[in-house]
Amino acid sequence: MNSINLKKTSSNSSTKRVLVTGATGFIGQYCLHNLVNEGFEVHATSRLRHETESSLDSVHWHMVDLFETGSEEAIVNKIRPTHLLHFAWYAEPSHYWTATENFQCVRSSLALLQAFSEQGGERVVMAGTCAEYDWSHGWCSENVTPRAPNTVYGTCKNALQDMLSIYSKQFGLSSAWGRIFFLYGPKEHLSRLVSSVIQSILKGEPALCSSGEQVRDFMHVTDVASAFVALLDSDIQGPVNIASGEALTIKNVVEKIATSLGRPELLKLGARPTNLQDPPLLLADVRRLKNELNWQPTFNIDRGLDETIAWWKTELKCP
Repeated sequence: MNSINLKKTSSNSSTKRVLVTGATGFIGQYCLHNLVNEGFEVHATSRLRHETESSLDSVHWHMVDLFETGSEEAIVNKIRPTHLLHFAWYAEPSHYWTATENFQCVRSSLALLQAFSEQGGERVVMAGTCAEYDWSHGWCSENVTPRAPNTVYGTCKNALQDMLSIYSKQFGLSSAWGRIFFLYGPKEHLSRLVSSVIQSILKGEPALCSSGEQVRDFMHVTDVASAFVALLDSDIQGPVNIASGEALTIKNVVEKIATSLGRPELLKLGARPTNLQDPPLLLADVRRLKNELNWQPTFNIDRGLDETIAWWKTELKCP
C-alpha cells in the first residue's frame, strides 16, 4: 500500500472534497448544508433516489450500493475525496440490533476506508454508537468507561472503531469516531420514541409507553449533524461522544410532548412493560465535544420538541 506518496500528492490541493455516505439517512441529510457552508465540495451517495437530492443544487449525487463488492473502490477513485464522512449502515428500526447485515457493513466500511486511504484521503470521520459501551456503568466517557457491547450492532460498530484506530496509526491517516446517543427531530422514522408519541397524539390515539423512568441523553438531529461536520473539519483524533450531556427521563420527554399538544390524557405511561435489559441510566461525558472541539448545541429539549412537533403537524396535515 503506497498511501504516504498518494497523500502527499493530494495535500497540494486546497479543495476540501468530502464523500458523504448514507447521505439520505436521518443524520446524513442534515450534514449536507453545513458541509457546503464550511466550504466543502460535497459528494453524496445514496442507493435510491430521494427527495434530499433536490434540496441542494451544490451537492453532487452518486447512486451507489456500497454493499456491492468493489463499489467502494469505484466511487472513491471516481471522486478522489480528501475527506470522508461515513454514515452508511443498516438501520432498519427494531431489526438492526441483531441483523446479519451489520457484518456486511463492517466489510464494506473497511473496503471504503482502504480505498480512501490508498487514493490519498486525508481525514475520515465515521459514525459510532453508545451501544459500544458497557451499559452497566451508566455514565459513558470515551477514555474511562469500558466497552462491552451486548448486541450484534454494538459489537460490529465497536470492532470497526478499533480497526479504524489501528489502521489510522499504521498509515498516518487523520481519523475520528463520533459516538451517537439518543437523537430525535424532523424526518425521524415514525417508529422511534419521539416521533411515535407525537404521531399518536396528533391522530387522537393513545400514546402507549413504558413507565419512562429510564434516564437518557437526547440531542436534536440538527445538532448531531453540526457536531459531525465540526469534527470532520477538525484535527481531533479518536472517539468523541456526540450527545448533549443532559440527563432526562423518558417520562419527562414524552410528558413535554403531550403537554405541548394539549392532550396529556392520551399519554399512557406504564401501558408497555419496561424491558428488563434496558439500563436505568445512559448519559454521555461530553467534555471532548465541548472543550476540545469547542462545540455547543443550539437546541434545548423544549425548542427541539417544539420544532419536531411543528414538522409532524405539517407532515400529517394537522391544523
